Amino acid sequence: MEQEAKTAGTLWDRTRQLASREIQETALRLFTEQGYDETTIAQIAKEAGVSQRTLFRYFGTKEDLLGGDQNRLWQVLADTISEQPPEFEVWEVLRAGIAAVQALHDNREQALKRFRLLHGTASLRAGWLEKRLRFQEDLLPLVKTRIYATDASVRAIIATVFACLDAASITWVANGGEGDLMDLYDECLAAVRGR
Repeated sequence: MEQEAKTAGTLWDRTRQLASREIQETALRLFTEQGYDETTIAQIAKEAGVSQRTLFRYFGTKEDLLGGDQNRLWQVLADTISEQPPEFEVWEVLRAGIAAVQALHDNREQALKRFRLLHGTASLRAGWLEKRLRFQEDLLPLVKTRIYATDASVRAIIATVFACLDAASITWVANGGEGDLMDLYDECLAAVRGR
């Protein structure tokens, strides 16, 4: 009986993940075709074959349809940083976290569409900036345990990492997704660090 409950839970989880992915893919397609601001929740729900209420059970906001579950992104970032060996330099640790979050994209084409929408839509850029500042503040204690530095210095390091990610993703989008996003990130960070 316990095994059946476990299997049913697993099947439910897979069904939920599949529905979530289909809704998100529908939203991304509509955002790309019509524009983010021009696409309504009602249109996305109708195209995905779900009610608006169901859509909001999976995604709390319209913005979440593009960026995914922010709690999950944060958890992957925090877990990856925490799991890095203590002897790793802070820049390596933060890079590992950024790479782990980037690996959550289903594929390169979806990542390119998402970044293109993010950088090309003022309302999304504003939301990203707010989330980024929150992530940066939340990272402070995690990073501070790894290096002996003032809060100001640690904040500067974390802000530099996010600025380099922005510079890399803007360049990657401008180049039509050519090359590897993390290689561009490394190039940006090397420029800032003078290496």
